[in-house]
Amino acid sequence: MKPNPKYLSFYYETMTEFPDFVVDPKKTALLIVDMQKEFVLRDFGDALKFKEAGEWERWIPFHDRLDDIVIPNNVKLLNYFREKGMLATFGRIACLRPDGEDRAPVQKSEGWNGIYVYVNSREAEMIDELTPLPEEIVVNKTTDSVTLGTNYSQLIRNIGIDTVVVTGIVTDQCVAGTVRSLADEGFRVICVEDACAAPDIALHDAELKIMNQIYCQVLSTEETIDVIEGRLK
Repeated sequence: MKPNPKYLSFYYETMTEFPDFVVDPKKTALLIVDMQKEFVLRDFGDALKFKEAGEWERWIPFHDRLDDIVIPNNVKLLNYFREKGMLATFGRIACLRPDGEDRAPVQKSEGWNGIYVYVNSREAEMIDELTPLPEEIVVNKTTDSVTLGTNYSQLIRNIGIDTVVVTGIVTDQCVAGTVRSLADEGFRVICVEDACAAPDIALHDAELKIMNQIYCQVLSTEETIDVIEGRLK
């Protein structure tokens, strides 16, 4: 499958032929990463902190992309997977102790990665549009990757999954960490470029360019559905 040249890195820019990418829908899972109220809502969580700090203007493009592109495409993919009877899963940042002592050191640090989100809180919930069904897998994590320090990989292996479609936020951190971990563990990965976002579009594009073809296939929402349907390979 010929990749989008926008996301083709130095390593692949001279290649003229690319192998087919064929997936088995029965062995393919959707993984939505960190689309939580703490990070996504405009009037709650991080957004309120940015407004109080006078930083909100910098974050408006990120939230515009979420509202206009990323949330609708996540909803589309989630509905598609559910309608087809395919596995939909969720990874979220959530510590299990109210004092946050179970968090990985990176989330106890100062700065952007210093994150405290308690599991039994509104902050930890996925946004309403992406609320998991009772029978769907939700994995709590306290670091970037959904697979690191969790049983996610074992759970989906038990179900027979070999391909994971990854969406969510933010592209250059938790999404990228998850994509790389899944690839290193032997899963085939699709990262859906218009179902992900980073605070800065340059970071988003750069990370996708780095990962494409090495750790994942970078596809659009429509291309992802076409691959699953066998219309694109």
